[in-house]
Amino acid sequence: MAQEPIKIGFIGTLSGPTAAVGQDQLDGFKLFLDMHGGKLGGVPIELLQEDSQMKPDVARQVARSLVEREKTPIITGVSFSNEMLAIHKYITDKEVFLVGSNAGPSQIAGKQCSPYQFITSWQGDQAAEAVGQYAQEKGLKNIVVLAPNYQAGKDIVEGFKRYYKEPLADEIYTALTQLDFSAELSQVVAAQPDAVFAFFPGGLGVAFAKQYAQAGLMDKIPLLSTFVTDALSLPAIGDSALGIISGGFWAPDFDNAQSRKFVEAFEAKYGRIPSNYAAQSYDAALLLDSAIAKVDGKVDDKPAFMAALKAADFESVRGGFSFGNNGFPIQGMHVMEVAKDEKGRLNLKTIATPFEKYQDAYHEQCEL
Repeated sequence: MAQEPIKIGFIGTLSGPTAAVGQDQLDGFKLFLDMHGGKLGGVPIELLQEDSQMKPDVARQVARSLVEREKTPIITGVSFSNEMLAIHKYITDKEVFLVGSNAGPSQIAGKQCSPYQFITSWQGDQAAEAVGQYAQEKGLKNIVVLAPNYQAGKDIVEGFKRYYKEPLADEIYTALTQLDFSAELSQVVAAQPDAVFAFFPGGLGVAFAKQYAQAGLMDKIPLLSTFVTDALSLPAIGDSALGIISGGFWAPDFDNAQSRKFVEAFEAKYGRIPSNYAAQSYDAALLLDSAIAKVDGKVDDKPAFMAALKAADFESVRGGFSFGNNGFPIQGMHVMEVAKDEKGRLNLKTIATPFEKYQDAYHEQCEL
C-alpha cells in the first residue's frame, strides 16, 4: 500500500517589505523536495504553506491552524524572532517538532529551550560575534551600530559587543518597518566613526545600504554588517555594495560537495544566487530527510524521531554540522566581503573564519 503523506507546515513571512526572506526559505526547502520527487526519507510530503506576514498574532493563528486543524506533526520555517517567540512555546508544548530555518532568538537557545526544537540556521548573536571579533582584530575604534528595535536586532548588537571590546560611538535602534534612514545617517556622520556595524534583514537592508551609499559614506566609513548584503539584496543595492563586510555561517563560495550541488541546483531552478536563508532551509530539508528515513516514516514515534533529528546524520551545505544540547547548531562562523564572482556578479567572498565549531552563548542556560 502507498504510504500516507506526512504533513509538514511551513510558516514564513511571504508578504511585505521582508517577504524575500520567507520566500528564499520556502524556495530552499521546496528545492530539495523537488529534487527528490516530493519525498523526504522516501516518504511523500504534503507541504502546507502559511504566510505569517511578520506579525506575531498572525503567526499564532496559522500555527494553531496547522497544529489543531491539520494535525501537522512537523513545522518548519519561521522567519523573524518576534514570530518565533509568539509561537515557540505553543508548538513545542503540543509536542510538535519545530525545525526552525531562520529565527534564533536568545530565549529559546537558553532558558526557554525545548527538546522539540531543532534550529538549522544560527542563534541570533553568532554572525555578529564573528564580525565583532573581526573588528577587534582589525583595530577599529569608535564604531556606530544600527539595528531594528526587536529581539533579533538586540541579540545581534549584544553579539557584536561580546567580542568587540572598544566603547561604541553610538547605538541606534529603528522601527522594524522603517525604510528611511536619513536621520540615523546624519547621526553617523556627526559621530565620525572608524566604521559602522549594521543589521537590517531583507528589504530593510537594501534600503539602508542604498541610502548609505547615496549619502557618500561607502567610501568614507567602512560598513560592517550581518544580513544586509546577501543574494537577496545585492542585485538591488548594486556595485556600491562592493567591499561591504558581512558575517554568517555560509556563503555561496563554500567548497564542499553538498554546497556546490545546492548552489548549482538553486541557480538552475530559480535563476538567482541562493541566500543563506535558502541554504539553511535546504539544510532543514536534509535534516528531515535523514530523520524520517531513520524511523521509516513513523514520525509519530516521538522519542525515536527526536533521537533521529538530534543525530543530524546528514551532509550540510556549511560542511560540519551537529546540534548542541539546546537544539542549535555547533558550526563555523565566517566573515565575507562583497566582491564580483567569476561570472561578474556581486556575491559574497569568504575572507576569514573567526570561529570554528562554535556553540552559541546561551546553551549553558538550557537545562537539556
